[in-house]
Amino acid sequence: MPTTLADHRRRRLLAAAAAAAVTPTLRAAPPAATSRRPALVLAGPPAAVGWPLIRMVDSGALAAVAERVELRFWKDPDQLRLLALGGQAEVLALPTNVAAMLHARGVKLRLVNVATWGVLWLVSRTPGPRTLADFRGAEIAMPFRGDMPDIVFRLVAARQGLDALRDFRLRYVASPFDAMQLLLLRQVEHALLSEPAVSLGIRRAGALPLVGLTLHRAVDLQQEWGRAFGRAPRIPQAGIALLGAAADDAVLTAAVQRAYAEALAGCEAAPDACAATAAARQPMLDAAAVADSIRADNTAFATAQAARAELEFFFDQLHRQDPGLVGGRLPPSTFYGG
Repeated sequence: MPTTLADHRRRRLLAAAAAAAVTPTLRAAPPAATSRRPALVLAGPPAAVGWPLIRMVDSGALAAVAERVELRFWKDPDQLRLLALGGQAEVLALPTNVAAMLHARGVKLRLVNVATWGVLWLVSRTPGPRTLADFRGAEIAMPFRGDMPDIVFRLVAARQGLDALRDFRLRYVASPFDAMQLLLLRQVEHALLSEPAVSLGIRRAGALPLVGLTLHRAVDLQQEWGRAFGRAPRIPQAGIALLGAAADDAVLTAAVQRAYAEALAGCEAAPDACAATAAARQPMLDAAAVADSIRADNTAFATAQAARAELEFFFDQLHRQDPGLVGGRLPPSTFYGG
């Protein structure tokens, strides 16, 4: 059955309840901080996995472990890798496979949680919902070649007997927002987008002067993943990693886990307030669209240890498709923290 936004709202409430249930466990007997860091840099994308970071900074949730907490945004995979390779952040929100890739390349890093379980949709100018097979031969705008969401699309397509490069006409672009613009300008019929670009595109399509243009959530990639692999319709897509010396700091890890779980639950419980703070820091975003994206997303806090089985399945599928997608080898047990 197709997934409706009502289904996503139910998931959001369940996710908030799950995060709230986890938080007391994380809060129990936290290690005592012996000293505060002079500075702590958090970095993430303007997307679901990054919204809690804003709340953490604004609320002073990490004041016990750092005198000053700074937030930086990355907007594409190249910026993300520069942040990690240059040691420019201690707490980094990122796709889980990129965390595995960086670890394999020698970056001192530990994944501590998974929070985003798939925010990918095939958006179309014609009504749906449908399946990927219905788009055979179609041109699809695709952001971030070789990264999410391209790799998930290829995996699901291959599992369904489709070749992503032969059975579709993929038009690669720099970002989800570029793909969304092509839809709005009627230059493509379909695009694979992640939130918040999906919600932003749907809202912009309904606004003047774009009269008569309607965008549709045609395919839920999470549902397609579940059908293709016979698993739950969710993908361990993104989470939080600690880098450098921070990766071995038990006090900092506990504080980040606790603060992130609480901030995620807060965003899910109050999407409008969370969206307002996001839009204040990223003027290109529309607060109403961000709130829509929070209501539609698939977020739930899980430590990397708790999510390890799902992560290992995901990484194994990526490794089978192209070992380079996880850095050439599967992560060792020391990669999983939390």
